[in-house]
Amino acid sequence: MKINKNTSLPLDKFIEFALYDKDTGYYMKKNPFGAEGDFITAPNITRLFSEIIAVWIITFWKSIGSPKKFNILELGAGNGEMMKVIISTLKNFPECFNNCKFLIHEKSTFLKKQQHKNLKLENVIWKNDIKKLNSYPTIFLANEFFDALPIKQFFKKNKGWVERFVNLEESDQAKFEEQFIDIKKIEKELNFEISKDQKIIEYSPSSFEYLKEICSIINKNNGGLLIVDYGYLNSKMHETLQAINKHKYSNVLEDIGQSDITYNINFNIFKKYIDQFDDLNSIFSNQKKFLTSMGIIQRAEIVSENIPFSKKSDLFYRIRRLIDEKQMGELFKVMLIKKTSNEFKTGFESD
Repeated sequence: MKINKNTSLPLDKFIEFALYDKDTGYYMKKNPFGAEGDFITAPNITRLFSEIIAVWIITFWKSIGSPKKFNILELGAGNGEMMKVIISTLKNFPECFNNCKFLIHEKSTFLKKQQHKNLKLENVIWKNDIKKLNSYPTIFLANEFFDALPIKQFFKKNKGWVERFVNLEESDQAKFEEQFIDIKKIEKELNFEISKDQKIIEYSPSSFEYLKEICSIINKNNGGLLIVDYGYLNSKMHETLQAINKHKYSNVLEDIGQSDITYNINFNIFKKYIDQFDDLNSIFSNQKKFLTSMGIIQRAEIVSENIPFSKKSDLFYRIRRLIDEKQMGELFKVMLIKKTSNEFKTGFESD
């Protein structure tokens, strides 16, 4: 995307430029993950997270009739760590593994190279366009994928709704500005009333495009979408836009292309969007309940039986980071989108 002087971009277009511009975009030129990067994701904390996802995949695959051919497609696979562990775990379950095609959808050319390097010994296919999938049932995985998609922001004023824009006239002094918009026109495009009882609206058009396509594929070919991401379930939206640089919060309008720009997903809007599809539904949990009900603590105890105390302590410290309510346990939500006829609830049972 070329940015000219006197340019004022809607927030989502600005984020698209900051994160994905082919020359200067944040995700296009560096590895943001791990201690050396700007943030750490669950698969980087411990491989047990990815092992649990693999075990969950097997149970879900059985719930859709153990199809002889099916896809596992990861959306935004980071450095490929999660997919690597999933493949390695599923090799222990040949009846599942031998029926599966492993696919990755990745926008970042830099991260694609990382993934190719990490998964060079595995039979993985990269898909630029998920519309061009085969007709097999597909299990989609989205771990911290949707929070990386550009968002729009709208604010209610006395005279109506305004949309947030970013003015880039001065390259080193980007600033926010607002423009009045017709919210009814946006709601018509979305096919549901997004502004009811709201003072702030925050949503990603790209997220809805992905959801629309994925829901269409699940409807047609069966399967499901597992989302693990940070966010909240309240019906009231609030502003959550933030930038992260070297594991610390930074200014969204400074160091453009050097910081990750993200937001907290309102899963209630995702649910409203899914409710438009008669044959699909969604169920929710948080990361703590999901991982503990899938047996991550018991798995950690088995793995740590014959390792030194220092390594055992480190492992349980990492597990606590994933499930502690003051860390990732409550902040991260888990959502499954599936066919209504499939009553599967593994990992989502209430206490």
